[in-house]
Amino acid sequence: MRLVRNASDSGEPEALVDLRRRMPGRGAWLHPDPNCLQLAIKRRAIGRALPGISNVAGVQDQLATVLEQAPKIRTDIVPL
Repeated sequence: MRLVRNASDSGEPEALVDLRRRMPGRGAWLHPDPNCLQLAIKRRAIGRALPGISNVAGVQDQLATVLEQAPKIRTDIVPL
């Protein structure tokens, strides 16, 4: 999943989920997994990858919506 730094209406930079991977601006990649997002928040990785981003609550909401709409990924398959 790609995150993009974008200016909000108030002028503050915000992180958005770029589902089509076509939005202009600096991007950062993240696994579409809530645990990966929580680890990135804990390590402050989003703020380092996208300078100026301090509020990631919107990303959490967007990720929850994306995961609800996405088909379930089978995790019981072992690669060869």
